[in-house]
Amino acid sequence: MSYAVPPTRTAAVVRQLRNEIVTGELSPGTLIKDAELAARLGVSITPVREAIAQLSVEGLIDIAPNRTRHVTKVTQKNALELIDVMSVLACAGFEWGVDNLTETHIDLLRQRQSEFVEALAAGNVLAAGAAGADFSSIIILASGNRELQSMVDLVVARTMRILAMTAESDLWKTWIEGHDAILRLLVEGDRKGALARYRQIYVDYRSQVEGELFLDK
Repeated sequence: MSYAVPPTRTAAVVRQLRNEIVTGELSPGTLIKDAELAARLGVSITPVREAIAQLSVEGLIDIAPNRTRHVTKVTQKNALELIDVMSVLACAGFEWGVDNLTETHIDLLRQRQSEFVEALAAGNVLAAGAAGADFSSIIILASGNRELQSMVDLVVARTMRILAMTAESDLWKTWIEGHDAILRLLVEGDRKGALARYRQIYVDYRSQVEGELFLDK
């Protein structure tokens, strides 16, 4: 995730719609109408349709056989499956990248963690999510495997929908405490310990989502 200015109208529409879905402004099940979106966003129908196609690939919009489009609903089953996929991909990237980290990388991790905590304290879910995702991306990219990072990026926004239910959610605490512990272990030179702690984040996060977020489902 990035704060960079989108290079095209389609990219701008993708970002806007993704943000609205992640934050819940466009709630699960909402009918997506091309013409209405184009008018609201001040663009032609083409970038809207292209953006919808991209968000469908990301799993944020469902396109039915009759071509109607709805914001994908979040169920306990798909949330847990998504976390499992993220765990496999991100932990593999962490394992491959952690031994390549330099002091510069660790300084960047500190910066992203600070931005993560500050954005969350301000209630800015999107900025918190971007900083939190970048924390992992720094380590994954240190592996040199950009294909893996691209796969992680595909599911980051979908994972953010789970976290973004409220900025006050205890789900965020799992990541904040985990990142703090990882930074301490990296400073101490304990790379294996940092990897084990990163894996534990996903174990704890999955347990919380299963036991709290869908308690009444």
